[in-house]
Amino acid sequence: MDSNSLRAFLTIVDQGSFSEAAEILHLTQPAISKRLAALENQLGTKLIDRSHREIRLTDAGTRLLPHARKILDEIHNARVALSPESSVVEGELHIIASHHVGLHHLPSWLRRFKKEYPQVDLNLQFMESDAAYEQMNKRNAELTFVTLSDSMDPGFRVYAQWVDPMVFVAGADHPLAGLTKPTLADLSDHPALLPAAGTSTYRLVSRLFLEANLHLNPQMPTNYLETLKMMTTVGLGWSVLPRSMMDDGLKVLEVGHPVTRVLGGIGLAGRELSNAARALLEIVRDEEGL
Repeated sequence: MDSNSLRAFLTIVDQGSFSEAAEILHLTQPAISKRLAALENQLGTKLIDRSHREIRLTDAGTRLLPHARKILDEIHNARVALSPESSVVEGELHIIASHHVGLHHLPSWLRRFKKEYPQVDLNLQFMESDAAYEQMNKRNAELTFVTLSDSMDPGFRVYAQWVDPMVFVAGADHPLAGLTKPTLADLSDHPALLPAAGTSTYRLVSRLFLEANLHLNPQMPTNYLETLKMMTTVGLGWSVLPRSMMDDGLKVLEVGHPVTRVLGGIGLAGRELSNAARALLEIVRDEEGL
């Protein structure tokens, strides 16, 4: 199978559009359709159902999809292995970061990286963890720096990880801030400002309240921690935030239940990293004391 035809097939599937796939691959729409048709003729079966407005895989296309990714990964790995200048750090590096990592960790990493490796062209995206995992699966980035999930797909490989301690907090003027030793029962009487259900932080907090047979009253969920901090500071409820985000507008609530999450740098298992990606990971490990 021709690698260009496989790449056309994957890009059409990932973009959900022939025209958008053609734009990404710098082809005309007839040209990308021709590549898909050539692959289908070679395999003797249709891979994409064209009878609908949206892109739909046939059964054969669904079966081919994981194999096509593996084939292109192996071609990528061969190119990395055969690179004559294995010590040269240059080219383009695509990375994804969560908004929290982008605000509180990324600046020190990138400051060093750009100084030490000026020949690398960085392509950086910010998004929530679930979206980052999806983009990684589509091979749209080499590395993503997000909150690690306990249900992470085995197709990902963790290259670096570190604990991010979190604390229960309330605004300095909130009624909970005046309690010497507030309990979970005390918190249960007030609105909780937490990330959306399904996030690791929400699951941790929800489990604590469930085990204590207490009601959790989540309000206005958002995955943007800076927004949660703002709403907590003005007294709309209590929250659980990274200790690194504390300031004078917040009061730590010593409820006696430590909460931590794990942040990390993730790549795809079975897909070799470029020199630029490996160089960035070395800086991350150094900056985070790993």
